[in-house]
Amino acid sequence: MEPMEFSKLRGRLGKTQQGLARLMGTSLKAVHSYEQGWRSIPSHVERQLLFLASMKGKPLVRRTPCWVVRDCSAERRKHCPAWEFQAGEICWFVNGTFCEGVSLSHWQEKMSICRSCTFFWSHFQAGEDSGTSGLASTVFSEG
Repeated sequence: MEPMEFSKLRGRLGKTQQGLARLMGTSLKAVHSYEQGWRSIPSHVERQLLFLASMKGKPLVRRTPCWVVRDCSAERRKHCPAWEFQAGEICWFVNGTFCEGVSLSHWQEKMSICRSCTFFWSHFQAGEDSGTSGLASTVFSEG
C-alpha cells in the first residue's frame, strides 16, 4: 500500500491521524510516518485498514461469495481457505486463497492479484454495480 492510499482510506473512515492510531492500536507517530512514506505500511495494518474501509457505511447484507462470482470449480474450492471457512464475501482478507489457480501465502503477492479482481473492488464502491468507480478509483488510482 502506498502512503497516498493509506491517507485516502483514513479520510474515508473519517478519522484524524490520532483517531486512526487509536483505532489501529498503533502510535500517532506511526500513522504520520506511514502517510509521509517514512515507514513502510505493515501488512497487518494494511489489512485492517482495508477491512474497515470495506465495511464503512454498508448495511450488513450477505454478498454472493467469490467462488460463485468467479465460477470456481469444486477442485479449486476444495483447496481454498475462503471456501473452507465460508469467507467468500471477504476472500481478499484471507491469506492462502486459491485465486488464479495459485495459493499465495504472502500478503503483498496476494494483494497484487486481488487488486486486479473486480470482486475485490466491489467492496470499495459507493453503491455502483461494477468497475473501479467510487471509492475504488478515488483511493487506488495512480498518481
